[in-house]
Amino acid sequence: MSHLEADATDPQYTRFWRNLGAGSALVRYDRVGVGLSDREVGPSDFTLDAELACLEALLDHLGAERVTLMGGSSGGCTAVAFAARHPDRVERLILYGAYARGVDVAPADVRAAVVAAIRSHWGLGSRLLAQSFLGDDTDGAQARLARLQRESTDAETAARLLEFVYSVDVTADVPNVAAPAVVLHRRFDRAVPYALGRELAAALPDATFVPLAGKAHLPWYEDSDAVVRACRGVSAAPAAEESRLLSEREREVLGLVARGLTDEEIAEQLVLSPHTVHRHVANIRRKLGSTSRTAAVAEAARLGLI
Repeated sequence: MSHLEADATDPQYTRFWRNLGAGSALVRYDRVGVGLSDREVGPSDFTLDAELACLEALLDHLGAERVTLMGGSSGGCTAVAFAARHPDRVERLILYGAYARGVDVAPADVRAAVVAAIRSHWGLGSRLLAQSFLGDDTDGAQARLARLQRESTDAETAARLLEFVYSVDVTADVPNVAAPAVVLHRRFDRAVPYALGRELAAALPDATFVPLAGKAHLPWYEDSDAVVRACRGVSAAPAAEESRLLSEREREVLGLVARGLTDEEIAEQLVLSPHTVHRHVANIRRKLGSTSRTAAVAEAARLGLI
C-alpha cells in the first residue's frame, strides 16, 4: 500500500527515492485502490493480469518504450511477469525483498490470521503490518507507518491486497525473463523470508543476488544507502556489497575459521583475547545468517568472501 503524497512526509522515504533516481527519470505510482489512484475497485482489480494491465497502460501513457523496472515485495512478481511477457520493453530488473510464489511467504494459518485481523480491525491490522515491515521500532516509526497505511486505503482493500500478495504465483514466468536482474534481500527480513529472494535469483536466467544486512522490509529504513548503491551499480555493486557485509577484521577471522582454527588458536595468531574472537565469530554467523561455524564458512565461500 502506498500514498504518494502521504509517503512524501517521511524524510527517509523521500531521501531514498531521491538518491535512487538521481540522474534518471524515476516514476512511481499508486496501484488501483490505494493512495491517489481510484479507490473504487472490484474483485478483478486484485489479480496479476490487472497489475500488468495497469503497468502497461502507465508506460504507454508516458511514452516509455523501454525501462528498468524496480519491484519490491509483491511488486517483484509484477515486474517479473511483465519482463517475461514484454521482453522488448524491459531493459533490466531490480527486485528487492521479492519472491516468486506467495504461498511460500508464510504458513497458511499465519496468512489467514493476518488477513482476518486486517479485515476485522484495520487499526490492529495496520500495526501488525508495520511491525512486520520494520522489525525494530525506531522513534515511533511503526506508529507512523501504521497511520500511513490507514491513510492509503480502507480495511477491505488492504485485506484483498494481502490476499493477492499471498496468492500470486509467477514461477512459470521466471524462466522466461530475458532481462538481466539484480535481486536484493535483507538477511533477516521479517515480512518475506531471505531464502525466497535467493531462490528467485537462482531461478532467473540472468540474475545477481545481493544479500544485505538488516531486518526492515521497506528499503528506505535501516541502511538505505546500501540498497541504493546495489540498485544503481547492478553489475558492479554486488561483489562490493557482499564484501562490505563483513568488516576487514571479521574477514580475517573468518579465513582462520575456514582453516579449522579454534577461537583460542585464532586469538593467539591475531593477538586478541578469546572473548573478542568469540564475539567476532558470533557477528559473522549473524551477518551470514548461519547457525554454525561450518555453515558460515560455506555461505562465505558461496558469496566469494573467502
